[in-house]
Amino acid sequence: MEYRVGNIGRVFTVRMDHGEDLLESLKMLAAKENIQAATFVLLGAIESGNLVVGPKKNERPPNKMWSSFEDAHEIVGVGNLFRENDDPVVHLHAGLGHAGDGRVGCVRKENQVFMVIEAFVFELTGFEAERVWDDTEGYSPITFK
Repeated sequence: MEYRVGNIGRVFTVRMDHGEDLLESLKMLAAKENIQAATFVLLGAIESGNLVVGPKKNERPPNKMWSSFEDAHEIVGVGNLFRENDDPVVHLHAGLGHAGDGRVGCVRKENQVFMVIEAFVFELTGFEAERVWDDTEGYSPITFK
């Protein structure tokens, strides 16, 4: 385990409107406001989306299992944002539901907002970290500078 102690910097209250892309909107906020690290929570609804719902087997790097949908789902999620090669990268896990159909997973690719999503983004300051690709793991873990 590695860790750093930091502080909460700026706090952003964000409204994403119908048809906007959830992940791209968070990345645009980070780029515009020069956010290097953040954590966030969100709630609202998503009309279409893509989730990684686990590996097919317990092996690394994982062979991802995908779940996609084209009908509106309620969403509640928690995630973080760090830079990788100076580009903002969003890591968001969320629970989604529609008429008794519940899904939990890592939100990836395109995900369109249905009506509205409200996010509360807490900038993290006082330490330096970035995402660095790891071939063995098959993803980019947070790496402290």
